[in-house]
Amino acid sequence: MTLRYAYNTNGAANHRLDDALRLIADSGYQGAAITLDHHHCDPLAPDWRQEAERIGRLLGDLGLGAIVETGARFLLDPRAKHEPTLISPEADGRARRIQFLCRALDIGAIWQADAVSFWAGVPQPGVGHEEAMHWLHEGLERVLDHAQLAGIDAAFEPEPGMLIETCGEWEALHDRHPRLKLALDTGHCLVSQDIDPAFAVRRYADHLGTVAIEDMKIGVHVHLPFGEGDMDVPSVLAALHETGFDRLVSVELSRESPQAHRAIPDSIAYLEQHAPV
Repeated sequence: MTLRYAYNTNGAANHRLDDALRLIADSGYQGAAITLDHHHCDPLAPDWRQEAERIGRLLGDLGLGAIVETGARFLLDPRAKHEPTLISPEADGRARRIQFLCRALDIGAIWQADAVSFWAGVPQPGVGHEEAMHWLHEGLERVLDHAQLAGIDAAFEPEPGMLIETCGEWEALHDRHPRLKLALDTGHCLVSQDIDPAFAVRRYADHLGTVAIEDMKIGVHVHLPFGEGDMDVPSVLAALHETGFDRLVSVELSRESPQAHRAIPDSIAYLEQHAPV
């Protein structure tokens, strides 16, 4: 089985989405992880459905599969990065995040995406752990109900610095919400150091909604081009191959937008060079 690669458009933020998708396809990827944003298929625009359908046709023309990413920094609040979240203290803020995630699932259905990836958020000052977990559980039920209706996997990403940081914490969530898939960013395993990235692929193989790979230094949450960190890329690719992972493996280089024209082709060249035989 040959692994299939995608590139996350948060690493092509200075490109028009159509141009980024063409560059991704021309570089040899089989898919795109599209981070919905104000300039990349704006999910809050009045014509969001028509634009999603247009992009879906372009994906088809380019032979690209899709993953939907929901980590845009200032889409919901221009003054607060990543806010509001599923654990924001304001009920209307949590409702806006849930509405956005449901819209992302609807877009994923139009694109026949592998999954929609999302995370918990950072607890605000004064919000206790128990209260934040209560809000998270409430939000997850609503998102998972919509995902079931849309026919799309909702994949939860443990994110360093957020309420749910590790694969083990995701596992506890999954015990309560068995419909919840794992969005595994292998680099985050190096930051949290709770589990080896390749072992995480094997341990959670039956629950993976999507997998991201990049380089990263141990304990430092900075997405790096391949060869600049501590990631054992061949071991992760071997684990994906051995477990029969047949969804897209996405490259997430969110800081590389100024050199996306080089980072996009360079990344897949590196992956193909280190792919299992």
